[in-house]
Amino acid sequence: MKSDIEIAHEASLQRIEKIAAAYGIQEEQLETYGKYKAKVNVQFDEQKIAQSKLILVTATTPNKSGSGKTTTSIALAQGLNKIGKKAVLALREPSLGPCFGMKGGAAGGGYSQVLPMEDINLHFTGDFHAITSANNTLAALVDNYNYFNKGSVKALKQIVWRRVLDVNDRSLRYILSGLNGATNGIPAETGFDITPASEIMAIFCLSVSLEDLRNRIDNILLGYTYENQPFFVKDLGVGGSLVALLKDAFMPNLVQTIEGGAAFIHGGPFANIAHGCNSIMATKAAMQYGEYAITEAGFGADLGGEKFLNIKCRQLGYRPAASVLVTTTQSLKLHGKVDEKLIKQPNLEGLKLGLKNLERHVENLQGFGQPVLVALNKFGFDTEEEIAYLESWCKEKGTHFCINEGFARGGEGAMELASKLVEICENTPSTPINHTYEMEDTIEVKLEKIVKTIYRGAGIAFGKNAKTALKKIKEMGGDKMPVCIAKTQFSFTDNAAKTGVESGFTITFENLVLNHGAGFVVAVAGEIMRMPGLPKEPAAMQIDVVDGEITGLS
Repeated sequence: MKSDIEIAHEASLQRIEKIAAAYGIQEEQLETYGKYKAKVNVQFDEQKIAQSKLILVTATTPNKSGSGKTTTSIALAQGLNKIGKKAVLALREPSLGPCFGMKGGAAGGGYSQVLPMEDINLHFTGDFHAITSANNTLAALVDNYNYFNKGSVKALKQIVWRRVLDVNDRSLRYILSGLNGATNGIPAETGFDITPASEIMAIFCLSVSLEDLRNRIDNILLGYTYENQPFFVKDLGVGGSLVALLKDAFMPNLVQTIEGGAAFIHGGPFANIAHGCNSIMATKAAMQYGEYAITEAGFGADLGGEKFLNIKCRQLGYRPAASVLVTTTQSLKLHGKVDEKLIKQPNLEGLKLGLKNLERHVENLQGFGQPVLVALNKFGFDTEEEIAYLESWCKEKGTHFCINEGFARGGEGAMELASKLVEICENTPSTPINHTYEMEDTIEVKLEKIVKTIYRGAGIAFGKNAKTALKKIKEMGGDKMPVCIAKTQFSFTDNAAKTGVESGFTITFENLVLNHGAGFVVAVAGEIMRMPGLPKEPAAMQIDVVDGEITGLS
């Protein structure tokens, strides 16, 4: 089969004005970036938004190659359009870190892609650069404030704001800054996170207006004074300048699927170290212009799905009509204790054992009040015996099942999936979200409820740094905010090696980070890194420009 980028190059793109017009978006609302992508100035109509059916696409616990959520989301939207429903996508923007590190691209695959895929995977419309610039401008401004106030009562005893870069660079996790003399700043231990982990990224994705964006930025915690008082962006007085950097980026980006459907792609927090959902602006835009709005949440339903329902939906004010749970025979076999090198080979017994992972995710989503449609992302090596067993298992469990062949066949390969989804939404739609925790719960109770209810662990523990941070967070009123767990995506536990399902374990939180502006507390579990590293042979080794065209993205 042809590579993703070969398929993308062969596609006939329509001008973005034509895509917009087909969905009722006026040309004067567009700020075009060339022929095939545009920012959209959306004037929200809550009545239209409320009539749309929001669909969450999530997954079982992934292997290192993922489960194909983005490909399935795109295929589902194309399939819905094929059967006469107006569907619009709302997806995250890819990060350069994974594109040049592990994945090589994140714009779907095969005949279920969003285009132009090279632009989307690389610089796109500059949103990530704007967020990086705003984050690092703030870092420079707070360091500058401390430099000119050193020795005075205005100086900060501790600065907690870190710089970011949209690159996987383990060497920058912990650094010393301000070296080589007094004129170069104040020496300090600091470091870099990856841009998708920035609090400004979270704020960008959770804000509902420029005014909301400004208020959240003003409430970012920067550090503490010598009197142990918190110091915020509003105390520094630079919130307006940061909004100026983000103003244009804040409008959602419109592109197209390989079959000419509308797709809003905007924002990109990771789900293992952040909340893992695209912007509320893009989600509401997709709901306004689509009868069905298809969105995804990163990694498994225990991470991105949980955060979508517990954090994003509280801000959005709407709930999904149904959830699509993507899985692959590879993922199921991996969680059935099959060696990762052998998961593409037939192994019915391994798949049967791995169904315990699928079952847990199904139960969790149903516990939120979601009807669940299991979508098998089909590969050529899948056997009929394995597929038949999975289908019968879903039937026994009272769970909907469908095969997705969107990768190989585009929208045509997802028409059955789309039809089944429509049937679910019309006959057995979701009930109000049964949140895992109440906002009035303490941080300890919120975390314990997630660990016990979603992960099936026995309880939680706090490391020394987490205990110290917890005390400060409670003093600042952060105790009543949602929690965003940062942990490995490869396991229900905080140990990536423990695949399948586990119970009776303890999740240890080594640190708690107050994202005061974003409005949640990040709870860092195990050895998770907010700045990833590169693999031994990064995807960057395959990317090139040949005869003026980019190659190697997939």
